[in-house]
Amino acid sequence: FEVEYIVDFKMINGQRYYLIKWVGWPNEANTWEPDDNLSCSHLIHDFHEDYTMQLYKFLDDRKISWNKRLFNAIPSNFKYVSFYAEQKRKIVTELRTWQRKINDITKSCPLIAIENEVDLCSFPSDFKYTVTNIPGKDVFIPNDPLIGCDCPNGCSSRLIKNLCCPGTHHGRNPYSNKLVKVHPGKPIFECNIRCKCDMDCPNRVVQHGPHNALSIYRTSNGKGWGVKALEIIPKGSFVMEYVGEVIKNEEAERRGKRYDSEGMTYLFDLDYYDSENPLTVDATRFGNISHFVNHSCSPNLQVYNVFINNVDPSLPRIALFALRTISANEELTFDYQMTGDNSPAFLPQSEHVNLKCLVVSLPRVPCLIKRTRCLCGSSSCRGWLV
Repeated sequence: FEVEYIVDFKMINGQRYYLIKWVGWPNEANTWEPDDNLSCSHLIHDFHEDYTMQLYKFLDDRKISWNKRLFNAIPSNFKYVSFYAEQKRKIVTELRTWQRKINDITKSCPLIAIENEVDLCSFPSDFKYTVTNIPGKDVFIPNDPLIGCDCPNGCSSRLIKNLCCPGTHHGRNPYSNKLVKVHPGKPIFECNIRCKCDMDCPNRVVQHGPHNALSIYRTSNGKGWGVKALEIIPKGSFVMEYVGEVIKNEEAERRGKRYDSEGMTYLFDLDYYDSENPLTVDATRFGNISHFVNHSCSPNLQVYNVFINNVDPSLPRIALFALRTISANEELTFDYQMTGDNSPAFLPQSEHVNLKCLVVSLPRVPCLIKRTRCLCGSSSCRGWLV
């Protein structure tokens, strides 16, 4: 356990006890600990400096003298207020405001919580939450598939035969009981607005959105923000879509260089059919909960390319499905180097890599960039994020 900050202090039989707020745990889990149980001398030192300063001000305001060695003689009406705790309360208020805003946008489908039990970092103020892709300059996102199925008695029987919309596009029935069953790398063609089937058709999954409650939370291992499940997510479930601003290749290259210099990027190539696809999703400023999903070399999410009301091969929707059953409170991750067939792309064993070699890459920068150490902690960790 790691100490986040010291809440309060008291003396019991001549020994000092500190009320501890633990990293990653709510205030309800705070505990009183004797000083010889703690190994955070810098936090104890800072606490006593602040405590003494507040106590002297309290005494001076009331013209009371005090021997600083007699801790048991501290007036009972003196209440220490941790500066850190005060700042933390402000952060919690800000996060609750953001949580309400996001759930208003998503209509709480599903519920999204925001938590920070680690530090004083607030939600990124310049991030614009959106549930759909936003077209960038000179980009048009079609919303008319031109053709749909005409299954006379519902789609179930025809899907079994790989007909319906998947068959029209030479694909396969992607789902079984709303859970993905096709292999990674295979496109998913769902029924669309021109189909004669109703909205409870078994071939309509991604378009209905995610259903599992999730939390955007501050990680305690240096990875910044992350996303975790708040309930069990069955294997094969649709979990979220990766959305952002859809931009052209030239703009992606320009932004990529700037993001590289800043040590961050959220560029995702839409290169399922063509490695030279001119379009990229940028989730840096516009995006949804997927913006906060961290990398892992042993991920629990898999990327699929999905086509619904737009069948333009250069504009697939990027859907993330559960690779295995995900436990409640487990962090959600996907492999930033994952290719369309679920295998990691080859990376040279050097400090720099040209990300153009990746089949499906996040991040994507068409020039040499400095690689980042991976913090996923997996037993199969490759050592590098990109």
